[in-house]
This record gives sequence, C-alpha cells and structure tokens, in this order.
Amino acid sequence: MLFPQIRLESSFAQTELTINKPKQEIKQPKADLDIQQPKAELAMQRTPARLTIDQTQARADMDLKHISRRIEEAAQRGYQDWLEGLARVAQDGNELMRIENGGGAITRQAKRNSEGPPDSFNIGWIPSHFSVKIDYEPGRVDINVKENMPVIHVQQNKPILDYTPGSAKVQLAKYQSLQIDFENLRYVGVGYEQKI
Repeated sequence: MLFPQIRLESSFAQTELTINKPKQEIKQPKADLDIQQPKAELAMQRTPARLTIDQTQARADMDLKHISRRIEEAAQRGYQDWLEGLARVAQDGNELMRIENGGGAITRQAKRNSEGPPDSFNIGWIPSHFSVKIDYEPGRVDINVKENMPVIHVQQNKPILDYTPGSAKVQLAKYQSLQIDFENLRYVGVGYEQKI
C-alpha cells in the first residue's frame, strides 16, 4: 500500500558581511628646539706683587755711598769736629789759665793732643746684619664671573592624525527557500480517484 507523503525541503537565508577595517595613522613631528648658550662674562683684575729691596745701608757699610750722602756726612762730621775742637780749645784755655792748680798743663795737653784715642775693634761684619731691608707686598687677583643662563626656545608640534572609519556591508548571500513535494497523494471522491 502506498501512503501519501508530503515532502518539505527548506533552506535558511544566509547573510554576507563585507567589513572594511578602520585605519588610523598618527604622526608626531619632532619639537623644534633652539638652545643658545651665551658665554660667561669673566673679569679679572690683577694687582701685581711688589718687592722692595733697600740696600742703601749695606752699600754704605762697604763705603759705596752716593755723592749726596757723602757730602751730607762730611758736612755733619765737619760740624761735629768743629764743635769738639771748640770745646777742646776752650778746655785747654781754661786749663792754662788756672796755674794755681799746679804746673804741667802744657805737658798734659801735648800728650793728649799727640795721642789719639785707643783703637777698639772687635769682630765686625761688612755689611752689617739686617742692613739690607726687604719689603714684600703680595699680589692679588680679583676674579668676577657672571654666568649667563641658556636661552631655550621650544615649539611643540601637534600630532598629525589621519583616520579612515571602517564600514560593514550586510547583504543576502542566499535567499530562504521552501520546496513542497507530494508523493502518493490521491483525492478519492464519489465514484472517482485523482492523483494530485
């Protein structure tokens, strides 16, 4: 016996996606940097050292005197000798005038005038100690430094952005379908039979 059959065959619809990915580009230009370093200002003031050596006394000790000093010493010595001679003559005159003190004044005067004072000399140094006078003033250096700070100019550059947005396209790749098929299907009416 043949049974009637209805066959249904269906397929679903299928969608298709076409996707374009987004693109983003970022470029960062370098900053513009300008640095200037002014030179430091340096000022130096120097006072030179001073050394003074006075050897006038040492040269005088060695009898190497300047003519003006010799003249001055000779004048001083002459004046002193004149005063001593004046005192001696006055003393001799007073001694001769006082005969009442006893004789022999002329003899004493002759002996005194013929003999000089006794020589007294010990160890001597030519030139004498500390006859050379030394004076020293140390030098000085004054240094003034003025620092100059660096001059810095910076210009920032903004980033360059390039963006392409993405897209998605949706479409049907295959439509849905439904197929109906009949097998052994008959219509039985009154008095007749029909195959469908």
